[in-house]
Amino acid sequence: MRTKNFAYHLLVLFVISATLLAACGGSATEAPATGGEESGPMADLVAAAKAEGTLTTIALPHDWCGYGEAIDTFKAKYGLEVNELNPDAGSGDEVEAIRANKDNKGPQAPDVIDVGFSFGESSKGEGLLAPYKVSTWDSIPNEAKDADGYWYGDYYGVLSFLVNTDVQPDVPQDWADLLDPKYKGQIALSGDPRTSNQAIQSVYAAALANGGSLDDAQPGLDYFAQLNSAGNLVPLISNNGLVAKGETPVRITWDYNALAAIDSFEGNPAATVVVPTTGRFAGVYVQAISAYAPHPNAAKLWMEFLYSDEGQLIWMKNYCHPIREADMRARGVVPAEIADKLPDVSGAVFPTLDQLSAANDLITKNWDAVVGADVQAAP
Repeated sequence: MRTKNFAYHLLVLFVISATLLAACGGSATEAPATGGEESGPMADLVAAAKAEGTLTTIALPHDWCGYGEAIDTFKAKYGLEVNELNPDAGSGDEVEAIRANKDNKGPQAPDVIDVGFSFGESSKGEGLLAPYKVSTWDSIPNEAKDADGYWYGDYYGVLSFLVNTDVQPDVPQDWADLLDPKYKGQIALSGDPRTSNQAIQSVYAAALANGGSLDDAQPGLDYFAQLNSAGNLVPLISNNGLVAKGETPVRITWDYNALAAIDSFEGNPAATVVVPTTGRFAGVYVQAISAYAPHPNAAKLWMEFLYSDEGQLIWMKNYCHPIREADMRARGVVPAEIADKLPDVSGAVFPTLDQLSAANDLITKNWDAVVGADVQAAP
């Protein structure tokens, strides 16, 4: 059971500061030791993964946290194929893909998932995940991992507004601003709040800015009902392309997605990112291996890669706050040019697993009745 002090401890662990120290220990894990050269158990894992030949991922857009670079690097490093399923899927879709393919070892069965924090524990409870502890296990904060290795935090971000300033030069600074009539038909979420972790947590963040709390997400639903009633909410799942075309000029998304989008725009269109003044909400995502993975060794090797310094730095240079950031900063392995790219997210709050689960349940079950917006992918 998580304690009420969880949010405080997690914030202390995650705040970007060179004074943070990682929780390092000498306890053994289930993973092979890694080093400058692969040998022994690590070499055995690489050989076993190569024998499987393929890793099947799901819901990994290439512009999300640098996953395109991560996938390309992994393929080049180990010579495996990567079968990428539905890059735009939400966390609920990922879990459903495991459920639907329990007896299927074909290309539609994911080996690994990257889902919102609350989905890790619920998926473990359903028996959908296989435990595995990477060799860098001890440097992952205890508050951000399952003690038995069924899921483990990978990175976090803070919800922000990505604004196409060519279309909307009056940039909103806070959640309350989005209710202004000037934003009519301009604001969109980055997923369906009935299934998408990012969209669910956007509603949760809005609650914090509108009289709610980490224990009360209802004001977030009420806020989006107002936004929808005003005609400001566009019932489309926004992405960088829709922002660039001006169809959804204000996108609510994680800061790392927004910053990567601006890089990809290359000035056309002009755009900016705002971390709202209030309701600063930090969301942790977690990795896990499917209990029904067709390629279990490739899945383990993928985890070893992601949780190595190399993998963590790929996330970090693409604006995500990697879960092992504190440990890497303490060891002086984060280049200054990468560390300096991350925005100021001071004041961001981290809900507990119980709080996330309660908010998830409230929002997904009541979105239709309270808000009534059928958010769907663009045709």
